[in-house]
Order: sequence, then structure tokens, then C-alpha cells
Amino acid sequence: MSRVVALWCPDWPAVAAAAVADLPATHPVVVTSANRVIACSAPARAAGVRRGLRRREAQARCPDVYVATADSDRDGRLFEPVAAAIDAVAPGVEVLRPGLLILSARGVSRYFGSEHKAAERLIDQASGAGVECQIGIADELTTAVIAARHAAVVPRGGAARFLSPLPVAELAAEPSLAAADRGELIDLLRRLGLRTIGDFAALMPGEVASRFGSDAVLAHRSARGEPERPPSARALPPDLNVEHRCDPPIDRVDAAAFAGRGMAEKLHSTLAAAAVACTRLLVHASTGNGENLSRIWRCAEPLTPEGTADRVRWQLDGWLTGRSESRPTAGIILLRLEPVEVVAAGELQLGLWGSVGDEDERARRALVRVQGLLGGDAVKVGVLSGGRGPVERVTLRSLGDELVPLLDPAAPWPGRLPHPAPAAVMQTRPEVALENDGGNGVHVTDRGGFDTAPVGLRWGSKKWTLHGWAGPWSLDERWWDPVVGARGARVQVLLEENRALLLVYENGVWRVEGIYE
Repeated sequence: MSRVVALWCPDWPAVAAAAVADLPATHPVVVTSANRVIACSAPARAAGVRRGLRRREAQARCPDVYVATADSDRDGRLFEPVAAAIDAVAPGVEVLRPGLLILSARGVSRYFGSEHKAAERLIDQASGAGVECQIGIADELTTAVIAARHAAVVPRGGAARFLSPLPVAELAAEPSLAAADRGELIDLLRRLGLRTIGDFAALMPGEVASRFGSDAVLAHRSARGEPERPPSARALPPDLNVEHRCDPPIDRVDAAAFAGRGMAEKLHSTLAAAAVACTRLLVHASTGNGENLSRIWRCAEPLTPEGTADRVRWQLDGWLTGRSESRPTAGIILLRLEPVEVVAAGELQLGLWGSVGDEDERARRALVRVQGLLGGDAVKVGVLSGGRGPVERVTLRSLGDELVPLLDPAAPWPGRLPHPAPAAVMQTRPEVALENDGGNGVHVTDRGGFDTAPVGLRWGSKKWTLHGWAGPWSLDERWWDPVVGARGARVQVLLEENRALLLVYENGVWRVEGIYE
């Protein structure tokens, strides 16, 4: 059985941000995304800053802290010297993400004498590159990565015993190991009373397969310490490599990124023609002075063209601008992308327009950049929250704060507007009039019913005939507060040409609250 070494840099985004800002190692640094702290340096942790805090709270706990915005390009570029330093003493390094890499334990343990001595040597090598790291060694990749977060060497065959007392959230602590977000799975397991990995591992595989999704089955195998298998691994078809000869030689990052994006598109066209998708990618570069640089990137899910282009850009940026000894002394004359491991194309579940959610990720990154420029409250998103009317059920929160639980929308709300919800909610709520067959206004009585049957609706100069209505539903909220309290009724009306409106009755006046499509 081939053992795996995982090297994890817990403070990596903060270390990269400090390097760009040219700050000393003793200065506290935090990295934020969507107004939340996602990484902090050791001095910041010593001041009480923790992951998940809001930026303002982190600044309150440590007034001198340097706040940097999350930047995957920066992290990927500056991690190359660390990967090169490890590769100098342990060839065969694979990067899972900036800040986390893996390699086979067999070679380094034989060369240095034992796994513990190899771990010490790798830690010293990373320290020489300017970062602190933790090493984990285990039989399986997932266990090794979790062990790295605890700086542990797991004995052979001891994965299940090591994982058993750990919180079940450890299975979702490293997103680069899973093909899907496991947040909902972890929340469900907690609500079922399965607090530790051992509790989850105690379930029978058939129970997990029948109750949860396919990713939960993989998580269950990891929890039990079973050997991990690549999904539908296939032999490499011939002629999948993509090469680009650079004339003139590339020595600028922007030119390298442009070439890398074109190569990524060409590679995925070739992969699609062969009905496969790539999960391990080798990026190779040759320079005019005969230097050959290469690095392997591993992903939990098949790479998309955008994901491939990102990794190529990070790698070339790290080589061309990095501070390691592997920095080329001449321009790059040849670029090659080589799939090292491929899976069946069915493993890549494309969206309706050929995407796998990358548009959402790009949009969120753009919003985070805008938030960093304009301030935390400049970008707001709608969040489904508890309430009875359509206005109360959608709350605008600052980007990042939408992850904070609000009033549970699934909780019982007596008097809540029945489905379906209106497609559009009116902010100004224009005034309209419900009329009976005599042309007089229709009102709601103290008993919550119409005083006369409505037959028409007048909105400004327009008038429609009612084809039906539902309600009225009484509205009596916060009667104790004269400022925000509301008392009245809601009614749904169906007009001509299949138009439908949601009306609200307050203070003897009908207003349009929503429009149905």
C-alpha cells in the first residue's frame, strides 16, 4: 500500500498577503472574503482573531492588523517557491491548491530513513522557503490531509482509529478533497446526532447509499479508512497533450496567461473529443537556456476550461515572478499541458450551457472585489428569511453576512401568504381600488371578509374585470409597536388576460404588493 504525505500551510493566504505587502513575520495579517476572515497569521491568532469573524470584529480585537482581500492569483503565484523547495528534496510533488500539496511517502521515507525523519526534513525545507507547515502521513490521501491539520503520522491500518474521535466537520474542512460542497451533509449529520467521524463510520454502507448522495458515500469510505479509488479511472488515450511554441519567447505574465487560456480551451476540446475529463494535469515549460520546469496539479473533480486556465496562469506566474531557484533565466519557448489522469466524461456533469457553476463563482469573486473597493456594506444580496408576506421573506444582507442564519423560512408562520409567491414585489406599492358591481369601493370588515363582492379593479385610468380572487387573509402583525405594526388583509386577484396581482389592504386603502407571472 502506497502511503501519502500531505504538507499543509495553515497560514498560507495570510503569508502570501504579507509577502506582497512586504510586512515582517511578526505583523498580524488577516485575509477576508465576503467580509469574513478566512485566514490569519500566528500573530493575529495570538491577538484573539479567528477564522469566521467579521472584518470589523477582527480589527476591534487587533487594531494593528493588516487586512487583505482574498486573491487566488496571488496565492497561486507565491506558492510556487514553496512547492519548488519541497520538490528539490522530494520529487513528485502534486499541488492540491495553493497552501496544500501531497507526495508519495515511499521515496522520502526510504531516503531519509523513516517517515518521522522525512516529516522533519520537509518541515525544515518549508521553513527555509519562509513558511510554517504541518505534515500528515497516512495510507489514504484524505486521511493524510486531515492528519496534516493535526500534525500527525497515522500508523499503517490505523486510519479509522485516528479519524473516529474527530468532529464530523473534518470531512468537509478541505474543499479540494471533495467534488461537492459538503456543508449540507455535515449539517444533516449533526442534526441526526452523528457528531464524530466514528459515529458516521458506524453506519452501514447500504444505509448511507440509500439515504444520502454519491459524495456522502465517498465521505463514508474516507471515514472508515477504506482505500480510496479514483472515479472511473481510464487509460490515457493517445495524443491528448497540447503544446504551444512561443515565438517570440514569453517572459511576461500577461503574455503567459493569454497563451495558457488558449491552450486550456484547446486541451478541453481534445478531451471532449476523446470522451474523457482531466483530474491531474502536468504543466510543463521549456526555456531558451534549456531549462525544463514542470508541476502537477491534482483536483477532486474534473477540471473545467476555466479551472485549467487558472492553474496554468498561477503556475506560469509563479515561475516568471517567483522568488525560488526554479525561476527561469530565459524566456519560455515551449508550453505543454499533459493530462496525467483522466476519468470518463460522464464524471463532469455540465450545466445547461456547458458550465459546472463557474459562472456563479466568477460572479462572487467579482462581487468580493467590488466589496473590497467600496466597503463591506456596498454589496448586498437577497436572502430568504422567515415572514408572512413577500417583503418580509426576502432580506438584503451584506455579501458574506448572508451565511449568518436568519429567521427560519421553514418554521411555521401562521397567516403566511400561500404559494405561489409573486414574481415581482413592488417597492412603492401603488394605490388601486377594488370595486363592486355598483362602482363603489370594496373594503374589509372587522371579521376579515369583504363587505361586498368585488367585480373590478381600477389602477389609475385603467380598469379590469375580476375573473376570481383568493382571500382575504387577515394581517395583524406587531400590534404592540405603533411604528412598524400592521393591520389589514391580503388578497390575490385574477384579472383579464391571465394577469394576477397581490393586494394588501391597510388603513382603508388597497395597494399592489406583488405581481404574478
